[in-house]
Amino acid sequence: MAFHPYLNFGGNCREAFTRYQEIFGGELVVLAMSEMPSEFSVPAEQADLVMHAALTFEGHLLMASDDPSESFGPVQGMYVNYTVDDVAEAERVFEALADGGEVTMALAQTFWAPKFGMCVDRFGTPWMVNAEAPAQAS
Repeated sequence: MAFHPYLNFGGNCREAFTRYQEIFGGELVVLAMSEMPSEFSVPAEQADLVMHAALTFEGHLLMASDDPSESFGPVQGMYVNYTVDDVAEAERVFEALADGGEVTMALAQTFWAPKFGMCVDRFGTPWMVNAEAPAQAS
C-alpha cells in the first residue's frame, strides 16, 4: 500500500511541476485539459490548464492538477513531507523549495532529526523537509 499526495493548483500547476522536476529530478508527465477526449467540453479559457500531472522520482510519485473552479483557495491542513537520509540533500531541497516562498520553520537540528524545516513554496504548497538521523548500530 502507498499514499501519494495529489495537489491542486489555481492555474500554475505546469509551472509548479516543472520546478519540482528541477528540484527532485525524475520523469514528468503533464496532460492539459485540451487533451481530454472529445466528448468532454472544455471551455477555451481552460484549455491550457493541467488536467493531470505526475512526477515520478526515486520511487516516489507526486501528482496534481489545476482546479478550474472559481473557488480555489490556499492549501490548508496538510504538508507534503520529503524525507532523505542526507543532510546536504535536505539543505539543497529546502533552499530550492523556500526560494520565492515563505519559511515557516527554518531548517535546523531538532531532537528527532539532524535537520528539519517547514516552508510554503512560491506556488502555495506547504512542505516539511526532514533529514533522518543515521541508524544506530545495536
